[in-house]
Amino acid sequence: MGNSAGRSDFEWVYTDQPHTQRRKEMLAKYPAIKALMRPDPRLKWLVLGMVLAQLLACWLVRGLAWRWLLFWAYTFGGCVNHSLTLAIHDISHNTAFGTGHPAHNRWFAVFANLPLGVPYASSFKKYHVDHHRYLGGDGLDVDVPTRLEGWLFCTPARKLLWLALQPFFYSLRPLCVHPKAMTRMEVFNALAQLAANATIFTLWGLKPMVYLLASSLLGLGLHPISGHFVAEHYMFLKGHETYSYYGPLNWITFNVGYHMEHHDFPSIPGCNLPLVCGHGRRAATGTLAGGGGTWGRLWATLWPFSRADHGMATCSLGVPRAEGKATWHTECLAGE
Repeated sequence: MGNSAGRSDFEWVYTDQPHTQRRKEMLAKYPAIKALMRPDPRLKWLVLGMVLAQLLACWLVRGLAWRWLLFWAYTFGGCVNHSLTLAIHDISHNTAFGTGHPAHNRWFAVFANLPLGVPYASSFKKYHVDHHRYLGGDGLDVDVPTRLEGWLFCTPARKLLWLALQPFFYSLRPLCVHPKAMTRMEVFNALAQLAANATIFTLWGLKPMVYLLASSLLGLGLHPISGHFVAEHYMFLKGHETYSYYGPLNWITFNVGYHMEHHDFPSIPGCNLPLVCGHGRRAATGTLAGGGGTWGRLWATLWPFSRADHGMATCSLGVPRAEGKATWHTECLAGE
């Protein structure tokens, strides 16, 4: 399990990310898709229910033994908190209140953030815009692992550790790859989170706070739901950099598995992405890459895999745009 398994290099090809062109072609062929670009009327109530469920759990774990607290943090709290991060992902596309009420969506994302224990929602939205605009863009898409990660985590044992530490890499990588100035919304997010944490600690003590933080760390680390981190964009088939998963975990993850469909139409809420799926399969003509279960993707991650990384060029207006594409090999060939 400790054997080295690959090399660290780029394989350059000069094609842009496919979703912009696919979007144009599909809208021209299936104009009815535009009707799916509307708010999700259930999203706000689902989020409210999950936040209240975690609040109730905080009250219930006050007297639990630590081993049982961690057990429930993994099996229940991890699922809820991971699902809340994906609700925040959906809300970042203004799907809770619609594009006409962006402030309402931002504030609601902060509310959905409260059970996570750490401020996340506002920073996520700031960087997630770049993930869609510059998918795989070198130095712009902070979802792409760094060269250091590719060099360091190149054995099955180290990749297992990398999967377990995903929350730390996702939170620290933006600060290293593409740091941005802090916004007022991020300050508000942090203050609201500190106030919520202080209230829970004052009312019920330390264990509820440990439960919430453990739910986030364990639920976003080596957890069945976390397979989507790998399944979405790591290259399991050469030439395919976005994949969809159509299994039952979509029921508790706001259909994040419909990821090809999501990148084709980011303004369509998760609840409507299955309705896009049929059109996408017909329009893809072989380019829509489906996938197995998320556990299968996690297991595959322990062996050689790649991530598409787009090189950046400067257009005539000085605005960065994707020009060349590089496949980032995070495996290390034995003997190299």
